[in-house]
Amino acid sequence: MGKTIAIANQKGGVGKTTTSINLAASLVRTQRRIMLVDIDPQGNATMGSGVNKEELACSTYEVLIGEARIALARIAVDAGYDLVPANDQLSGAQVELMDIERRESCLREALRSIDGEYDYILVDCPPALNLLTINALVAAQAVIIPMQCEYYALEGLTALLNIIRKIRQSLNPTLKIEGLIRTMFDPRNNLDNEVSAQLKEHFGDKLYRTIIPRNVRLAEAPSYGKPVISYDMQSKGAQAYLALAGEVLRRGEAAA
Repeated sequence: MGKTIAIANQKGGVGKTTTSINLAASLVRTQRRIMLVDIDPQGNATMGSGVNKEELACSTYEVLIGEARIALARIAVDAGYDLVPANDQLSGAQVELMDIERRESCLREALRSIDGEYDYILVDCPPALNLLTINALVAAQAVIIPMQCEYYALEGLTALLNIIRKIRQSLNPTLKIEGLIRTMFDPRNNLDNEVSAQLKEHFGDKLYRTIIPRNVRLAEAPSYGKPVISYDMQSKGAQAYLALAGEVLRRGEAAA
């Protein structure tokens, strides 16, 4: 049975989409079957995977409102994973979902039709604690939280942790925090090191040992529609995400 992981943080610009794309591509290199679901109306994971979000025949929008099965929406991308793409149509889904019974479970119901086809399904969430993010958390068994080591990092995390706790209590009792990943890290920056130490103190083993550095190649890759391991395999960013994939697999095997 495969595992669904939501990549979530309500704060924008912390590396959710970068982590979603590059973790998906890195897991493919380990011979795992991977699907990436873009549930962000900005469609950045779609564009970063080399798919034009303006030319979609079917997307996450149709899947969530029940007009299409997820197998019809998925696209095989060059990086080796399947993508369920998104564009700004998805913004309208939040309104339409309000009229649907069990609106928080639409993504979970959609994923049931492909149960067993993938080893990992990653869901790239929007930078908001809205109905789309809730759908991702209800569908997932686990959450990975990308964190930038900045002053308000811990304070901003509180709202997400509260939502996760409430969803665990009422909608998805198996949901757990898989881990927190430090992104855009600069070891020369004292603040980065201080916040990193705070995260380690608060979260202990939940904090991944792998750290994603600030890296020019990592920032450039999305403009070419590629994960960084396809753009520059030798870059520090690519090596960091390959290491993260290994850590995710080891944790999964240990838990099993």
